[in-house]
Amino acid sequence: MVILSEATMDPEVAAQGFAALGSEARLQVVLTLVKAGKTGLTVGDIQSRTGMAASTLAHHLKFLSSAGLVNQEKDGRSVINRAAFDHLENLAGYILKECCSDENGCADPLQERELIHD
Repeated sequence: MVILSEATMDPEVAAQGFAALGSEARLQVVLTLVKAGKTGLTVGDIQSRTGMAASTLAHHLKFLSSAGLVNQEKDGRSVINRAAFDHLENLAGYILKECCSDENGCADPLQERELIHD
């Protein structure tokens, strides 16, 4: 799957990404991987953190990987799963780029958020 920036992201690609996040279980998996950072987690680690059954988790990881939200890398006998941070950021940007587009002089919501949290 080709990941595009939010400026060039095809609506179909965006819809696929948002649909993948539309399940509470898949959202939990993605949040678990985001919390884990760039080192990622094995399936067993995700399973112990989420409490999901192995077959259920495998199904959700396949769905998330197909949507480009999770990257999987074979490491010996294990598979390391990582959140696809660039794609997740592009999905957020896809929605937020339209923020206040009907208003004049609207501030960038991402910059505004950074100012609030500083």
